[in-house]
Amino acid sequence: MSDVQYPIYGEITGPIVMIGFGSIGRGTLPLIERHFKFDKSRMVVIDPRGEDVQLLEERGIRFIKAHVTKDNYKELLKPLLTEGKGQGFCVNLSVDTGSLDMIKFCRKLDVLYIDTVVEPWLGFYFDNSLGNEARTNYALRETVRKEKAKNPGGTTAVSCCGANPGMVSWFVKQALINLAKDTGTKIDEPAVNDREGWAKLMQTLGVKGVHIAERDTQRTINPKPMNVFWNTWSAEGFISEGLQPSELGWGTHEKWMPKNARKHKKGCKAAIYLEQPGANTRVRTWCPTPGPQYGFLVTHNESISIADYFTVKDKDGEAEFRPTCHYAYHPANDAVLSLHEMFGNGGHQQPVLHVLDENELVDGVDELGVLLYGHEKNAYWYGSRLSLEETRRIAPYQNATGLQVTSAVLAGMVWALENPKAGIVEADEMDYKRCLEVQMPYLGPVEGHYTDWTPLDGRPGLFPEKLDEKDAWQFKNILVH
Repeated sequence: MSDVQYPIYGEITGPIVMIGFGSIGRGTLPLIERHFKFDKSRMVVIDPRGEDVQLLEERGIRFIKAHVTKDNYKELLKPLLTEGKGQGFCVNLSVDTGSLDMIKFCRKLDVLYIDTVVEPWLGFYFDNSLGNEARTNYALRETVRKEKAKNPGGTTAVSCCGANPGMVSWFVKQALINLAKDTGTKIDEPAVNDREGWAKLMQTLGVKGVHIAERDTQRTINPKPMNVFWNTWSAEGFISEGLQPSELGWGTHEKWMPKNARKHKKGCKAAIYLEQPGANTRVRTWCPTPGPQYGFLVTHNESISIADYFTVKDKDGEAEFRPTCHYAYHPANDAVLSLHEMFGNGGHQQPVLHVLDENELVDGVDELGVLLYGHEKNAYWYGSRLSLEETRRIAPYQNATGLQVTSAVLAGMVWALENPKAGIVEADEMDYKRCLEVQMPYLGPVEGHYTDWTPLDGRPGLFPEKLDEKDAWQFKNILVH
């Protein structure tokens, strides 16, 4: 691969501080090396574990073994981010590092910033005293949106820019353009920052909702032992979000709500949450390889941000149109087994958490896309079908799941460098074409597939069910009761 010429997208003139060197940090490192001009002597990686340090030592990149905490982050990071001349870049790929405080801090220092999730400080996800509403991603997102409203513009901080949240928001826009073309709907594509135009386009096309529909078929060489949690990306991250309340953007077409659903009284009001954990909530969905499948309705920022972004409001400011939006995730089989074991043990995580790397996996694909449903062509899946084999060929130190995330981090970094005064932004507010242009070489086949499947197919079967047969795409039919 040494003879491949990679495009250099720009120069990072100041220090690069990467927080977190787990599976995603490890995979992001070679992409930063390939696509940016920067001074390696001014890059530093901070992680409490100190695994894979040889990758940094080989490159002459400084490593600090430390936890970034609420008490030490200013003292620890300020000298690193402001050392020497130029504009620094903080790449936050860690868990338990408070994103909002980091965003405010970096913007104050005129340092560019990116993360993949609105991450709270240590202890938040498992705090019994908070109550479930306070533990939602809705609540976390609202803190960032309030800061954006209070301090508009300024140094760019990209919030929630991985595969999902992140890349999938760009897929939604591309899918809408494809759907308009395939249905013969004449449109003028909305401008990058025309949120209202994009929302009206979705409404015009008759889209009722969006599933972030994912199937990970990557298989291990050896079977999973008892008392370990295996996953193809951060085990800590998946457990944390899986034990948050299940959350979804709530569409205006919905006529029924689960008994344990709760609305929010403050904020954008684009979402609801259920009084049950997301990783123990199943929904019916569809992906190209398996066809119909179960997915877990795990909370994610994009479930709320997409529903919020594509809301059309009437003259009184009330939602006239909004899509339902949620994650529908079938992880790798070993992760499904890990969840089953964990919830069987009262939701207590296993003593050993492990991310399966590219050497422990034998084959498989991470099929991650957006399923736009309810329109005149029924349902349309658009996304990446990246294989482990392809990943090994095009980028080191990661599996297929990881590369979909790390390449989105790369795209977000490029966009931030090219738009350094955009303020606090989510993926929905960025230029989807530019971001996908950067990311596409790392996504394997990116395809669109139409399907006649609906969640009513084959139902009711041997047992009675309460279904809404007049509208197949009601959440009542999608949720596994």
